[in-house]
Amino acid sequence: MRDSTIGVLTQGYAWLPDRLRTVDGEAYRTRLLGRPVIALHGPDAVRFFYDEEHVVRKAALPDPVLDTLFGQDAVHTLDGDAHRARKALLLALLGDERRVEELGDHLRRRWQEAVTARRGERIVLFDETARVLALAVRDWAGLPLDDALTAELGRDCVAMVDGFATPGPRHLRARRARTRQEHLMADVVAAVREDPPPAGDTGPSAVEAVALHRDADDGLLPDHTAAVELLNILRPTVAIAWYAAFAAHALHRWPHHRELLRKDAGGVHAVAFAHEVRRFYPFAPFVAGLAARDLEWRGDPVPEHTLVLLDLYGQNHDPRLWDHPYRFDPHRFTGAAHRPETLVPQGGGDPAEGHRCPGEDITVTALATLTTELARLEYTVPDQDLTIPLSRVPTLPRSGFELLLA
Repeated sequence: MRDSTIGVLTQGYAWLPDRLRTVDGEAYRTRLLGRPVIALHGPDAVRFFYDEEHVVRKAALPDPVLDTLFGQDAVHTLDGDAHRARKALLLALLGDERRVEELGDHLRRRWQEAVTARRGERIVLFDETARVLALAVRDWAGLPLDDALTAELGRDCVAMVDGFATPGPRHLRARRARTRQEHLMADVVAAVREDPPPAGDTGPSAVEAVALHRDADDGLLPDHTAAVELLNILRPTVAIAWYAAFAAHALHRWPHHRELLRKDAGGVHAVAFAHEVRRFYPFAPFVAGLAARDLEWRGDPVPEHTLVLLDLYGQNHDPRLWDHPYRFDPHRFTGAAHRPETLVPQGGGDPAEGHRCPGEDITVTALATLTTELARLEYTVPDQDLTIPLSRVPTLPRSGFELLLA
């Protein structure tokens, strides 16, 4: 069986959907870095993949991914009771409706400040949005950082995401960024533990909650592990800058949505627009786990420790699941609620029970907020390269989407 590592690195998002088409969407078998792999697709595969009796995460993620994107000993590497205890911390912070709304308010305020300060200037939307998101999540999380350190945090979070899936200089920048921020966040955690704040009426900040969290063994997390989990709140929030650039790209290609968003009473269209951006544009190509034991997938054997890949990008564009999947149409999300095993830009399943990202409500709220602000903003789009290369993971409009603010 041929090894597909080079194909993944060179073809990016197209690799797995192309391979699955050769087997009519059924399981595709290959090797990655010498390991046996089975790649799956579709709602049944989502249910199979997110069942801990079938697929586990421990030892599934290679060190290069942990040393850049997630961090060693992160919640993504846990299973069973250990995973549920750590996940409960993140769900309490990221899944609480009041907290989600508060982050949206911080983001709106920081965005409007940035727009006022940059009137008449040409900006790279991706870079500016990452900076604004870093400021907003700093305010929301209670991080004791000045603006200069927060700007560095934003740049480092971008580097962690940008370099996890590739060898070379991007990967080295990602490693350096993670090391720098883990040291800084460990110092923040240690300071909170040394002088715990009094309990407030609104509950602990994110920094306090992580620093004082007790894990499944009822012990505090080691400083380094607490720093990792704090970054697993901060980094994905800054990474919404990718979706913001895609939202601007969509508004540029289909400008009639600007007027719909401007008139959007109650934010229904903004939320639908956010979901469609997440479905339509490329973010994560697939997720991975290990077969927990000898299994079968539709009658075919899946030996224990086989690397199991779940197709995300291909599923979000599957014509069997989506009418006209390559048409950008937010209205597909204004009717019945979408099923968690169908829309899978950040994984599938139930975030309270499995490994699905606990921060999707944050992503949708932040993206809906930014999209509404963009629709109301007066700007022009200068000539630039807006192509989105699918061979690059993570990808982005090549220019980062430049705007000339009025």
